[in-house]
Amino acid sequence: MKLFWVTASFCFFFFLGLGSLSSVSAVNGPLRHHLKFVLGEENLGPWKNEVSEASEAPGPVSDAHQSTLVLAANRTNRPDILNGFRRYLGGWDIVNRHYWASVGFTGVAGFVISILWFISFGLVLAVHHCCGWKINIKDEGSRRSQSISLVLLIVFTCAASIGCILLSVGQDEFHDEVLGTLKYVVNQSDYTVQILRNVTEYLSLAKTINVAQVFLPSDVMDDIDKLNVDLNTAADMLKEKTSENSVKIKEVFNVVRSALIAVAAVMLLLAVIGLLLSILGHQHAIHIFIISGWFLVAITFILCGVFVILNNTVSDTCMAMEEWVENPHAETALSNILPCVDQKTTNQTLIQSKQVINAMVNVVNRFIYTYANADPSEGDPNYYNQSGPLMPPLCYPFDSNLQDSRCGDQDVSIANASVVWEKYRCKVSSGVCTTVGRVTPEIFTQLIAAVNESYALQHYAPPLLSLQNCNFVRDTFRNITSSYCPPLNHYLKIVNAGLALISVGVLLCLVLWILYANRPQREEVFVKQLSKLIKGKSHNSNFNNNINGDISSSNTPTHV
Repeated sequence: MKLFWVTASFCFFFFLGLGSLSSVSAVNGPLRHHLKFVLGEENLGPWKNEVSEASEAPGPVSDAHQSTLVLAANRTNRPDILNGFRRYLGGWDIVNRHYWASVGFTGVAGFVISILWFISFGLVLAVHHCCGWKINIKDEGSRRSQSISLVLLIVFTCAASIGCILLSVGQDEFHDEVLGTLKYVVNQSDYTVQILRNVTEYLSLAKTINVAQVFLPSDVMDDIDKLNVDLNTAADMLKEKTSENSVKIKEVFNVVRSALIAVAAVMLLLAVIGLLLSILGHQHAIHIFIISGWFLVAITFILCGVFVILNNTVSDTCMAMEEWVENPHAETALSNILPCVDQKTTNQTLIQSKQVINAMVNVVNRFIYTYANADPSEGDPNYYNQSGPLMPPLCYPFDSNLQDSRCGDQDVSIANASVVWEKYRCKVSSGVCTTVGRVTPEIFTQLIAAVNESYALQHYAPPLLSLQNCNFVRDTFRNITSSYCPPLNHYLKIVNAGLALISVGVLLCLVLWILYANRPQREEVFVKQLSKLIKGKSHNSNFNNNINGDISSSNTPTHV
């Protein structure tokens, strides 16, 4: 479960903001309906001739006709442990336990080696200590054998040390890259939340827009009230889920980082101190390090397997995102995480939003025709001494069929209305124009507020539509696969290389520690040579005494 959580969390942080977005775009009931209403509302101006009530943009009209795309099919074609080691053909799917079983199989080599090492070296240690079986360098070529063992021991210690350095550097870079990717996704989520907040603010402002006490229709204002509630709920949900998932993922990878740093530090100390103890010949102390190294090497092999799984998971995810970018509307495993609104729903959303924009223009033009361009007599309720050339009306961006319409020669567009209408503003005294003009400064301010409100809604429409039809998600995934996936894979390979060097280096060091620490020490050699010399002198002395005794007895005279 720990392995599953680490790999799943790493995979999931790609989608933490975008996955939370699915809770916005996949909401049922009024929230989904009104959210779609606002999302399309922003598209009004920039999107040309895409929507009409009579014709819809081409696209899938039912789920039955949607194509099914298996993501990363070639990479994920692996044995499935849970299915009798049959080939897994389901592609990338983080919610499918068979996918995790297949990707977990990629790390089985590290786990098997760890088990074999633990059992085999444990048996060797048992025989070594219990049965008294020892390997000593005591032959006639011991000096040469000791030199070779020492050189190999130094080489393997250096290899383990290099592995520790690689692991330390690789995990640091990997951790920074993970946090950088996480920050990018969180920023994208925050950008989405800010768009929703901005639209909510402009919709709230639209309720207060009035021109000479002419307001939006009551039904439109009711829709705005509902939209504000739903949009705030959606933004709060997205913000909360993103923050919550971000904190969890940071905690997981901080634990992973601490574990790797601990492994690198402990194995480096183990290799260096073990080398020194074996050179100095501290056999009892080196046995403690041999036992410790036995366990740590097994753990390091397991970590190798874990990071092989993580590396394959990242590679699968990057390839899945890359393939989804090319087919965003196909039915895939990502559809459950990031459901995109289909073309039919998008068209309906745009229809509703264009109706609201036209209602806003209608409020402005109603005042222009009824008040500004009228020439009432003094005493009329609509009289404020308006005079001069007639004020051009605001252009309706959409016709009765809600298709884009061209502005007439006498109309002004939303983009330049404030500049054109400036010429029709008069100076007032006691609420009556004292110069030629069609609108008072107060009414002019109200007109410009209405125009700015319409322009603001049009300005924020394209980003929201891109959220709705998954363009935003596609751009985010494209950036992740091009900018973040390559360095992530690169640093994971460095971490794996470091773990492999540490495992093999310390493993071989353990063998040489047993061999080199049991070599005869100089004191032992000196004592043995001295004892041989003493024994040799004692033997020669006895021999000489015997000879001398025989000679003296032969030279003694015989008395008669």
